[in-house]
Amino acid sequence: MVSNLRKNVFTPADILLPAGAAMENWSVIACDQFTSQRDYWDRVRERVGDAPSTLNMIIPEAYLDGTDEREANARISAAMEDYTKRGILREVTDSYIYVERTLTDGRVRRGIVGTVDLEEYDFSGGEASILASEHTDVGRLPARIGVRRAALLELPHIITFIDDKEATVIEPLAAKADRLPLLYDFELMEGGGRIRGMRVTGGDAAGISAAMRSLQDKSGTLMVMGDGNHSLAAAKVCWNEIKQGLNDSEREDHPARRALVEVNNVYDPAVSFEAIHRVLFDVDPADYIKKFTAEAPSGDDYRLRWISRGQEGVAGVSAACIGDMLTLVQEFTEEYAAGAGCRIDYIHDADTAERLAREEDCLVLMLPPMDKSELFGTVEKSGVFPKKSFSVGHARDKRYYIECRIIK
Repeated sequence: MVSNLRKNVFTPADILLPAGAAMENWSVIACDQFTSQRDYWDRVRERVGDAPSTLNMIIPEAYLDGTDEREANARISAAMEDYTKRGILREVTDSYIYVERTLTDGRVRRGIVGTVDLEEYDFSGGEASILASEHTDVGRLPARIGVRRAALLELPHIITFIDDKEATVIEPLAAKADRLPLLYDFELMEGGGRIRGMRVTGGDAAGISAAMRSLQDKSGTLMVMGDGNHSLAAAKVCWNEIKQGLNDSEREDHPARRALVEVNNVYDPAVSFEAIHRVLFDVDPADYIKKFTAEAPSGDDYRLRWISRGQEGVAGVSAACIGDMLTLVQEFTEEYAAGAGCRIDYIHDADTAERLAREEDCLVLMLPPMDKSELFGTVEKSGVFPKKSFSVGHARDKRYYIECRIIK
């Protein structure tokens, strides 16, 4: 078992991968994608059928409203137990996994899968080695906490970023990729591109750990969250509960203390930050636009495009930085929706958002993207962005579930 790098923030892990399952059916996209498109998840369910799949170990958020969470958690727990007992999963011990993800536009995003120490993570805005980038909506945590409490396994869609302008951690593995043991290589379903993963051990793993320590020596913040902040926050809450009943030695070695994530370099050319658009349902679009333009400070710093039933326009907003603009939009929209009885959804894909804008009583706010070079400095100096401020790439480029890890 892993023990030699226990005190590091990011370490190798004992990782489980399918041994008796078709990877194309096993791997499905993150549960928080396509939340207003049940047809996407219906197609996934039809494709998977009775095959072993990570679909059976998650609750897609598109189905949350009609889901009995207690029943779903029991089903998920049973699937995990079944896959483990039947030998569907095999263990890759004491390893990182170097990942190359071919995106839908052909670019290749590189990352490393390993575990982070939850003692070094804070989502409340305090000082820590790993920080949230966006506001954590505690209302979204119970469903994830319920799944994790009952789960034998964790399976991540979490991506964290490192600020590695000199490309010292991940990029050296690219030159060695062809000699690393191949663990998987397959096409992702529903147009998600292609992914391959290679095992990293021994001297290569030690090199990653040394480079990460060097990065942390330069700054107190080693990582900032990219995707999956609420899932990591749920893991943190569960760990805080578990550790209360443990002694010091047990706390050090308990598997729930760590969480499996993929680390990306924020300066990777294939890492792009996309806006997350606001979609309001059951709204009077003209009333919203009238009140927003009356209350928001007018200016040319940021231009918000709105669309509704074939009509569109632009609202100019004055703000010192994109974080301030996003906070203004979020606070106004939440207050307006509460008073008017509207429902807000957050859509990553611009084409999907524009299609939803054709629906009756629907308004779409198309938000501008953030320059990724602003991420670390903004979080360290000004704190978290409002929730759903940005997305790492397009919807179909989000992380798919592949790797698992025992947490009990």
